[in-house]
Amino acid sequence: MNATHEIDQYFTELEEQSLFSGVVLITRGASQLYAGAFGYASQPWKVANTLDIRFDTASITKLFTSIAALQLVDHGLLALDTSAIDYLGLTGTAISSEVDVFHLLTHTSGIGDDAEEENGEDYADLWIAKPNYSVTNTADFLPQFALKPANFAPGEGCRYCNCSFVLLGLMIEKATGLTYRDYVRQNVFARANMRHSDFLRMDHVHRRVAEGADPIRDEAGNVVAWKKNIYSFPPVGSPDSGAHVTAPDLDRFLRAVTAGELLSPELTQAFLSPQVHYRDMDGWTMKYGFGLWFYVDSASKIVCYQKEGINAGVSGLIRHFPDQDINVVLLANMEGAVWKPVWKLHEMVVDGQFDPSPASPPE
Repeated sequence: MNATHEIDQYFTELEEQSLFSGVVLITRGASQLYAGAFGYASQPWKVANTLDIRFDTASITKLFTSIAALQLVDHGLLALDTSAIDYLGLTGTAISSEVDVFHLLTHTSGIGDDAEEENGEDYADLWIAKPNYSVTNTADFLPQFALKPANFAPGEGCRYCNCSFVLLGLMIEKATGLTYRDYVRQNVFARANMRHSDFLRMDHVHRRVAEGADPIRDEAGNVVAWKKNIYSFPPVGSPDSGAHVTAPDLDRFLRAVTAGELLSPELTQAFLSPQVHYRDMDGWTMKYGFGLWFYVDSASKIVCYQKEGINAGVSGLIRHFPDQDINVVLLANMEGAVWKPVWKLHEMVVDGQFDPSPASPPE
């Protein structure tokens, strides 16, 4: 069985079990190794997913924020040791003035998050009592976390934190005089040739956008209904989540970064390198960089690096294998749909199951 047929069969089976709805793109350099679309962009209308569909990327958006912040470091408008609170004038909060850009990028700030997901809190629960449509600007997020106690002192731990990227977004806005979204549109999406990517409001009508929904199952595991995600997070993307991107655009983004098209050589190298230790796993060490996280083996070799995202009705991931120069992109309009498949594809990549000299360019 060749790789294309095996992947087709694998994702078709997941689709039939309502375990995957989305797109898959695998590239090596400028060549496309595999592309496929499964499930529906709209469950009610049974509109099929395609490669040009835009998906809410959830926390993959943090990569765009990271690049934006590092561009400002390149331009001398910020520094890695710039204090977020001093720069923003946010005295009187629970956030230490010692928290700087480096801490925010590497999840070592220790600040309290609006939803402490590492404690099992559900981000969607934030919007039970508070209308999600009331949070549309970057500053609107501040009351949700600015007075929460810190989890640890800056630099004395590593804990995933969504709101650290909200602070980065505010710093980007102050440094540039632009809204966060406009800065990213002009200096990340446009420069990386991400022609179909944007920050799209869920309460507006847009073409080629996947609607997020998750299956509701009975005790036997049968799907009895689908639940939409329209009340599960704010209606438009922010510095920590929610940009709408196609799989080819996401692939183009990472290729542009690695080619040095978005950052100086020094910060390109820093962005593609681990910066802090996060935790040890079976056979791996997990390390964070400036937005990416890295799987490092027992020989201290980087096997792959990635960024993932998850929300109700949304999951996505881009994983790069430096030895093979292969990108794996998975975008889904279902929660949690990409985690199992990425390891299937991971095994195929490291086992060398892809043709080393494909002819097809990415779309």
